[in-house]
Amino acid sequence: MKKTAGFTLIELMIVIAIISILAAIAVPQYNDYVRRAALQEAFTSLADFRVRLEQFYQDNRAYGTVGEATPCGHDGTANRINFAPAGARFSYSCALNGPAGSENQAFLVTATGSGASATGHVFTLDNNNGKATTLFKGAAAGKSCWLVAGGEC
Repeated sequence: MKKTAGFTLIELMIVIAIISILAAIAVPQYNDYVRRAALQEAFTSLADFRVRLEQFYQDNRAYGTVGEATPCGHDGTANRINFAPAGARFSYSCALNGPAGSENQAFLVTATGSGASATGHVFTLDNNNGKATTLFKGAAAGKSCWLVAGGEC
């Protein structure tokens, strides 16, 4: 009698079950990895903006002009710091937030996630290098650091 070659239905179902279990574990881990990689863009850009604002302050003795639509890094001339890198997954904004009468002596730069893997994240950086996470994975965070993976600094 000749034995037929091939797989039985049971063997095929076992392989499909194993692949399904592995995919159920791997896909969320991969998505989290992509999200964490996207967050690095915000951290790098915020740190870069802080350095450029400090350089601007050294030249102008102020972080910007109060009352401007884009106040940070603007001295009323064409000397303006670009807060919108091309192709960014975050949108950036800057506000002067010093005490009354000296508003141009402090700033707060905010990075708000706008790309698919960055949506639901908001990070800030101030002139004292104070880092904060106000929104993380779509939930309010209120942490005084930049969160990446967990809920603790």
